[in-house]
Formats: sequence, C-alpha cells, structure tokens
Amino acid sequence: MRPILFASALLVLAACGAPPEQEAEPTPADTVAMILAQFDPAGFDSIAWDTPDEAVVRGSVVFQYSCAKCHGAQGYGDGEFVTRGDTLRPPDFHGEEFQYRGDLEGLRRHVFTGTANGMPHWGMEGLKYRDIDAVGRFILDRFATN
Repeated sequence: MRPILFASALLVLAACGAPPEQEAEPTPADTVAMILAQFDPAGFDSIAWDTPDEAVVRGSVVFQYSCAKCHGAQGYGDGEFVTRGDTLRPPDFHGEEFQYRGDLEGLRRHVFTGTANGMPHWGMEGLKYRDIDAVGRFILDRFATN
C-alpha cells in the first residue's frame, strides 16, 4: 500500500509542475519605454488657455512644486537635490544645449515619460496633461528663450 501512496504522491507533484519563475524587475529603460507607449499626444489637443499668460502662470506653480527641487528655481539645473549631492544632473534650461528649446511637443513628451537616469515619469506620477502643457510652456517662455 505504501508504494502506491508514494507513487500517487509523486504523480500529484509532477502534475503540479515546477514552481513559477518570478519575473525580473523592469530596468529604468524598460520603465521609460512602457510609459512612452502610454503617452498620447492627442491628450494635449483639447487643452485651451484663455491667454498665453494663464498657461505660464499655471506652469510656474507646477514648476515650483514638481520641478524646482532638481532644476532649481531659475532653471539652471542647480536645485536643492543637486546641491545636496544627488548624482542626477538636470539640464540648464538657459543653455544653448537644452535640446527642447522651441520644441513644446518634445518637451511635453519628455516631462510625461521622464528618463532612465532619474527624472520622474510625471505623466504617471500625478501630473495631468494640462499641467504638463503648462509647465512646458512656462519653461520655454521663461527659461529657454532664444
């Protein structure tokens, strides 16, 4: 009787299969790619501002609360996180090398998706399309002037 019980137990265990493998955590680059896939530029199509200044004023508030910690209050990339030793090196919005100078669409996509190097994925971290549009307009209007 024991050999039959033993054989039955082996069959049951074999039928269960191997334990499932755990999925690897996504890399930061994987995360950015996943968020970029969720980005929908049409989300900005219905945004309307009564005046251009309304967008810039709203953008200044969003910038102060969400961006200045890294980018600095004046957009030089010298925010408190950087001055305390964070290894993230945000761009200087005033510099000629700022890649989104004059590119509102690209800047909105960048703010939404963040980076693999530490910039938050603001589109997934609570900023609405309207706030992303406003902060993009603020950065281009106040810092990245030609």
